[in-house]
Formats: sequence, C-alpha cells, structure tokens
Amino acid sequence: MSVNATGKRKEARASARLEEGEGNLRINSRPLESFSDEMVELMIKEPLRLAGDLPENLDIEVEVSGGGKIGQAEAVRQAIARGLVKFSGDEELEKKFEEYDRYLLVRDARTTEQHKPSMSSKGARKHKQRSKR
Repeated sequence: MSVNATGKRKEARASARLEEGEGNLRINSRPLESFSDEMVELMIKEPLRLAGDLPENLDIEVEVSGGGKIGQAEAVRQAIARGLVKFSGDEELEKKFEEYDRYLLVRDARTTEQHKPSMSSKGARKHKQRSKR
C-alpha cells in the first residue's frame, strides 16, 4: 500500500510518497542526512518524531521544488505529516499534529504581496522618494 500527499509553503511545493519499507527518508533522491543545515533537518524530522514508531517501517520519498530552503523544509514536513495521517488513518495522530503545530496539516496562506505597476522593483509598495520643494 502506498500513499501520496502534498505540502505547500510560500513558493515551495512538495509531494511525498509513503510505502511500506525499511524506514528510509529521501528528499529529491538524496538521504536527509546529506543536508548540511541542521535546523532544516530538525524541522523535517518533527512529524516523524511525533508519529512515534509508525515511520520506522515506512519508506518516504519526497520531491520538492521552488522557494527557499526554509519554505521547502516546511512544505516537506507538511507533506510528510499529511502522508502519515493518511497512511495510518489515526485520528489521535491527527489531533497530536494539530495541537503541536496546526501548519503540519493546514496550508499557511500567507504569501508575498504582488508588486504594483509603476513602482520600483524593490518591493510591493516602495516608491521613489519625493521632495516637496
């Protein structure tokens, strides 16, 4: 049995595939340990720690693209958490994720504001400074 789940954060998109196996976690065909940033690694492992023994016999393959490294990490953790809930069908696990961090299961709708026409390329609302006299 295999389960597919998706996660999104800002411009990052992740899709996870969970199936029975030996407990391997691969992101873009690379093992999680190959990432140099420890904080990113800890963020991705959060849903696995909260799920207890469930991920020990699951192979998780995640494909992620777009955004920056933190946005990608949050998209990956959301995809993994959604996949674990879907795979297990356990409402207790869903409640546990919800109490720990709501954004493990629910998309964070905050994104950057679009740039307005005739403004500088520095930001959505930034104008060129003007002098009154």
